[in-house]
Amino acid sequence: EVQLVESGGGLVQPGGSLRLSCAASGFTVESVDMCWIRQATGKGPEWVSAIDDGDGDTYYHDSVKGRFTMSRDNAKNTLYLQMNSLKPEDTAVYYCARGEPTEALTHTVLWGQGTQVTVSP
Repeated sequence: EVQLVESGGGLVQPGGSLRLSCAASGFTVESVDMCWIRQATGKGPEWVSAIDDGDGDTYYHDSVKGRFTMSRDNAKNTLYLQMNSLKPEDTAVYYCARGEPTEALTHTVLWGQGTQVTVSP
């Protein structure tokens, strides 16, 4: 089955850190572009980061640049998002998706079920 399963979300204080995981099945993450998308309550989806197939070059939205790091473990067929210096405005449901951000934001590619990240005192 082709599937993406996110995990690692939770409640954290401002300035804290979380590491999200996205386990893929039915395809190889190294062979396709992948990205992270988030959606806050009452807001539309926003792209967070992306990684290219093959070379693994990464890209970040300005709002998370310098704080978040996207990576890929090809042996585990898993995607990661390390989130540091978290802010309340980072609160959202985080999704991984197969494809480029433009494709993910228009829901033309596979999304996972999402994992909730809440940043609050």
